Amino acid sequence: MSITRALLTSLLISFACTIFAETHNYEFKVQEQAVTRLCRNHRIVNVNGQFPGPTLDVQNGDTLFVKVTNAAPYNLTIHWHGLRQLRNPWADGPEFVTQCPIRPGGSYTYKFTITDQEGTLWWHAHSRWLRATVYGALVIRPKSGSTYPFPKPKIEFPVILGEWWDRKVISVLRQALFTGAAPNTSDAITINGQPGDLFRCSSQGTTRLSVNKGDTVLLRVINAALNQQLFFSVANHKLTVVATDAVYTKQFTTNVIMVGPGQTTDVLLTADQQPGRYYMAARAYASAQKRSF
Repeated sequence: MSITRALLTSLLISFACTIFAETHNYEFKVQEQAVTRLCRNHRIVNVNGQFPGPTLDVQNGDTLFVKVTNAAPYNLTIHWHGLRQLRNPWADGPEFVTQCPIRPGGSYTYKFTITDQEGTLWWHAHSRWLRATVYGALVIRPKSGSTYPFPKPKIEFPVILGEWWDRKVISVLRQALFTGAAPNTSDAITINGQPGDLFRCSSQGTTRLSVNKGDTVLLRVINAALNQQLFFSVANHKLTVVATDAVYTKQFTTNVIMVGPGQTTDVLLTADQQPGRYYMAARAYASAQKRSF
């Protein structure tokens, strides 16, 4: 009898957890698009006409269906970086490892469930260097009824750091493979797809975040750069690190963080300075040449 009662209790708990989980359906259309950066016109590959691509905002325990339609001229797959594919490893995305690439004109639907992860991850193309422009944030919130292990921020904001080349990235990679030399260094560091206004022909679309004095902001910092470890800071403000790679950490406060390629770091920032404009800045590690704030 006691065994039956314990089993029934376990089933009820499992059923209750299932009730609060949701199923999300997304559609990704991968395509080429004309953009202008650093005074030059380029055609880049992106998702749904967005660069960076769409942010997927879900909860721990949710199930996702993502249909990817490839309207670009290259084979590709999508990788869910840092996600524990415990029951669905075939959805992980590396081409020729867990799947064949999605050919131009083809489509593929990824199905996976978030399992005991909370925080910030990201997704990106996992074919050649297409991830230079095919990427986006994956935000995993606590389950319904749960909270963050830190005071709830007033604002949450993804900060995706990337690299920009003044050439097609496929050509940059092809030249490196042909010559055996290291790939050419990128021409700019980007924040949410835009170089900062210290670069030539900076856009009005340069990333801006408006906050009120006293507000606490959760910055979800993602390093989507291909090759560079990046320092990140906000002028005259402290950053309190609360999570890395969708794992909560022992909190500490610093002036600057360093994020490696593919890594994520969640930081709290309190707007405790006089109202004004304060730069968010990213800079490559010292071994990278010609990379400035």
